[in-house]
Amino acid sequence: MLRIKRVPTILSNYQKEGVEEGGAARGCGRNCLRNCCLTGAKLPLYAFPKSNKVDLCLNNEVPFAFLDSLLLGEWEDRMERGLFRYDVTACATKVIPGELGFVAQLNEGRHLKKRPTEFRVDKVLQPFDENKFNFTKVGQEEVLFQFEASEDGEVQFHPNAPINVDGSPSVVAINVSPIEYGHVLLIPRILEHLPQRIDHESLLLALYMAREAGNQYFRLGYNSLGAFATINHLHFQAYYLGVPFPIEKAPTRKITDFNGNGNGGVVISEILNYPVRGLVYEGGSGSSLEDLSNAVADSCICLQDNNIPYNVLISDSGRRIFVLPQCYAEKQALGEVSGELLDTQVNPAVWEISGHMVLKRKEDYEGASEEKAWRLLAEVSLSEERFQEVVAIIFEVISVTEKMLTEDEQDVDQVDGGPREAAMVPGKQECLVQY
Repeated sequence: MLRIKRVPTILSNYQKEGVEEGGAARGCGRNCLRNCCLTGAKLPLYAFPKSNKVDLCLNNEVPFAFLDSLLLGEWEDRMERGLFRYDVTACATKVIPGELGFVAQLNEGRHLKKRPTEFRVDKVLQPFDENKFNFTKVGQEEVLFQFEASEDGEVQFHPNAPINVDGSPSVVAINVSPIEYGHVLLIPRILEHLPQRIDHESLLLALYMAREAGNQYFRLGYNSLGAFATINHLHFQAYYLGVPFPIEKAPTRKITDFNGNGNGGVVISEILNYPVRGLVYEGGSGSSLEDLSNAVADSCICLQDNNIPYNVLISDSGRRIFVLPQCYAEKQALGEVSGELLDTQVNPAVWEISGHMVLKRKEDYEGASEEKAWRLLAEVSLSEERFQEVVAIIFEVISVTEKMLTEDEQDVDQVDGGPREAAMVPGKQECLVQY
């Protein structure tokens, strides 16, 4: 078990609201990630190999511990320097008794100090607005490292690499309002000012990060607008949780194979016996990371284009991905959520939907039960009829994409005819956070 030193925390100077620009320092004086401060700036760079194998993290030749060690070491350094809004390691956490094993956390600091939503919740796609908060406004000391593909297919680390402004680097930064240990943000092509919408390139980058970490306790999550994303600047979240998410343990039923009916490929299944309806995408032994990423990205783009809010959980070192359309914000707007649930002030985003219940009131934490967690998440889920309609829309898009690939005579992997058990990679014991 890793011992985390608890230190007094302060609000980062570069995350405060209303900080006046100017000062004696370079650029605007805030050491931000905008053009005013980027000239001559350097940050660590982790360069990953762009291998297409889904199960690369099982290869003993890969330096599996390095990204883990880098991320955790840099995150703890920022904790020591007081860059978080509160000490997340002081938050009470417990596993709720019951079959699913929901995890409850009492996080009053996140409720009081988290940045409020600044945009409409009824539109999944909205243009980027540079006048509102975005990640180029954070201080460079909040960035842990740049995360880019290597040029020679090997893992590389440069502790002091120039920022390629023209190339718009992808970066990993701390989440100053953390939910868990090691809570970070993956921000693809940060200088391009991309709104919160998944594309093929960004999702593939997230899968590479999951694969490079190679740790079963490290998951990435995504919230669309309308599904409780709070910042309209493209980003994924990630953190360590030392127990399985309940959704990872839920049974599934295979619905279809993506790209044919032979060996390997992508298997798409429906989640069963869980309060939120959703789909699970898994890469088979013969599939590539890009095959899996394309299937999920096509599905997410379909949801975005049809204004359907959704959440994504990237699990099992990038080999298992949950896509979860939801309607809680819509129900809130229509007055269809009970006062009892509204009083909890819980906004069920990807982590809550996956079974990590971040609670804001002590009374809710002390009285947490599987029944109450199920009742909340059931309000998040689409009805069975609506879910099947959405699945039909997604599969229509995927089949069209598949047909286009075939007509272009591009290489397409075959898929396994049956469901498979998702393999779990043993995590590093020193990264396991125990309660």
